Amino acid sequence: MNGLLVIDKPGGMTSHDVVARLRKIAGERSIGHLGTLDPMATGVLPLLIGRYTRLAQYFSSAEKSYSGTIRFGFATDTYDAEGKPAGACVKPQLTLDGVREAAAHFHGEMDQVPPPFSAKKVQGTPAYKLARSGKPVKLKPARIDISVFEIDAFDDDEARFHMSVSAGGYVRSVAHELGQALGCGAHLRSLRRTAAGAFSLTEAHTLEELEPMSGNVEALEAQCIHPRRLLPELPPVTADEIALGRLRNGGQANLAEFSQVDLVKVFSGQRDLVAIARRLAGTLFQPVIVLG
Repeated sequence: MNGLLVIDKPGGMTSHDVVARLRKIAGERSIGHLGTLDPMATGVLPLLIGRYTRLAQYFSSAEKSYSGTIRFGFATDTYDAEGKPAGACVKPQLTLDGVREAAAHFHGEMDQVPPPFSAKKVQGTPAYKLARSGKPVKLKPARIDISVFEIDAFDDDEARFHMSVSAGGYVRSVAHELGQALGCGAHLRSLRRTAAGAFSLTEAHTLEELEPMSGNVEALEAQCIHPRRLLPELPPVTADEIALGRLRNGGQANLAEFSQVDLVKVFSGQRDLVAIARRLAGTLFQPVIVLG
C-alpha cells in the first residue's frame, strides 16, 4: 500500500500508537507520521504509507492549526493538563479583554523555548527522559512564527482559542508563557489539531472507520489523499514511457518546461506518482526521489 492518509487521532494515544494500529489495518510496515501530536491532543495526523514515506522531507515545514483551551491559575511541569502542578494554585482575576491583550504579544516571529517534557534532544537524549529522571533540562530557544492566535472566549479560569503556528512550534509553551505574562500561571487543558499544511479535519478518518477495511488495500488507498493533491507547491507533469524509464533508472529526461520551477512531481497516468525531479536546465530534469 502507498499513499498519504489523514487520521483523526483520538485522545489518550501517542502518535506511535496510531502508526502501530494502522500497520495492522493496512498490513504495511513502512508508515511514518508528519508531526507528532501529544497523547492528550486529538485531530489531524497525516501518515505517509509505503513508498510515500520517502516524501517526508518535503512536508517538514508545513504550518499547523489548532483549537483548544487554556486554564489559568497554575502552571504544570509538562505545560499541559497531564502534568503535575508547578507552584501554588491561585484564583485569577482576569477578563476577556485582559487575556486578549496579553495574547496579542504572541504573534509573528519569536524565539520559543520548547517544554522540558518534549522530544527535543539534549546531547542526543530526548528532553522528556531527562525531565522524568529529575535531571536539569536546558533547551535552546527555536525561532517560530505564529500567524494566528485568537482568544475566542473566556469563562471563569479558562480561555478558548485558535492558533496557527509554524513547524516546530509548541502550543503548550505559548499557554505556559501566557500564564507567566498574566502573573497567575497557566497550562494547556485541551488541544485539537484542525489542519496540518494542506490537510484538514474534513478529510480525516478515524481508526474505527478504517478497521473494517483491514487488509483491503484498494479500499484503504481510496481513503488516501489523491496523489496529485500532495505537495501542491510542486507542479505535476505526466511523462511518457521513455522519460519514465530513464527517471526510474536514475537518469535524466526531458519533461514539460516550467518557468521558475525547480522541482516537479512526475506521474504515469493520473494517480501513479513515479518521482520527484529537479530541473537541470530548460526541459531537462534529474530525479531526486524515485517512488516506483
